[in-house]
Amino acid sequence: MAPTINRLKIFSLSFLLMATISMAQTQPAATILLWPGAVPGEVKPKAPDVISGDHGGNVTRIGSVTDPVIEVFEPQGGNTSGLGVVVCPGGGYQILAIDLEGYEIAKWLNSQGITAFVLHYRVPDNPAGALMDAQRAIRMTKSLYLIRKPGLKKIGIMGFSAGGSLSARASTQCTEKTYEPVDVTDELSAKPDFALLIYPAYLDQGINNSLTPDLTVDSKTPSMFLFQTADDPYGNSALVMAGALRDQKVPVELHFMPAGDHGYGVRPGNPAAELWPLLAAAWLKKLISSQ
Repeated sequence: MAPTINRLKIFSLSFLLMATISMAQTQPAATILLWPGAVPGEVKPKAPDVISGDHGGNVTRIGSVTDPVIEVFEPQGGNTSGLGVVVCPGGGYQILAIDLEGYEIAKWLNSQGITAFVLHYRVPDNPAGALMDAQRAIRMTKSLYLIRKPGLKKIGIMGFSAGGSLSARASTQCTEKTYEPVDVTDELSAKPDFALLIYPAYLDQGINNSLTPDLTVDSKTPSMFLFQTADDPYGNSALVMAGALRDQKVPVELHFMPAGDHGYGVRPGNPAAELWPLLAAAWLKKLISSQ
C-alpha cells in the first residue's frame, strides 16, 4: 500500500511532470514494421491503421491494425537510463487509445531518460494476434536496440487496461511458440526484463475471480510494478497478479489506491494519474541503479 502523500506536493510534482513531458520529443525517431512479409495468423491484407471516428474524452483511437508496427521515441539528450520499454496502449482489445496510453506515455518515459517503443498491436478482436505482436516487438527491440545499438541494457514492457493484460501475457507466456519464426530475430528470447501494469484488466478470469489460467506465473517471471484503484471495475486484476508473483517470490511492487477509476493515463486532474508516474519513476530508478 502506498504511503499518504501531501496533495499540494502531488499537485506541484504533477505540474512539473507535465511540463517536462510537454518538452519531450513529439515525433517518433523511427517506425519499424514488425512483420516484413505476411503477418502470421492474419487473414486481412496489410493496410494502414484506421483511426476511429470516436474521439470521446479527447482520445484518439485506432480502430483497426492489420500491419503492426513499433514507433520509437528517443529521449532528448539521449538515453541516460539504459532502459527501453515496449508500450502497449489499452482499449479492450477493440481499439488502441494511441495518444492517451501510447504517445503521452512515451513522452513521460522519455522524460525519465528511457527509450519508448509504442506498439500498434492487432485490433479489433484479435488477442492471439496481439500476443504474437508483443513477442515479436520484444525480440525486435532486443535485436535492434539491445544488441546492435550500445547504451540499452534492459528491455521491459508496460501496458494499460487491455494493454496491461497483453503485457502480463507477454511476461508469463514468453516461452510459448505463438508463431513460426520469420528470421534470426526470432531466435532471441521474448521475455521482457521487467513489466509495469497500470490499471490492468482481465487478469482475474479464473475460478472465483482468481488469476486468469493462461497467466502462468513462476519464479522466472520478470519483476513487476502494479498500480490500480479500489473503484476501478477491473481493480481485482492487480491484486491477484501481485498475489501470484508473491507466491513465486518474484519481486513485485503493488500500489492500490482508493480512487481514480480507469483509463486516466498521465493526464492531470485525476489523483491516480498524478500519483502513479511518481511511484513508477522511483521503481524504475531502482532498476537503473541495479544495472
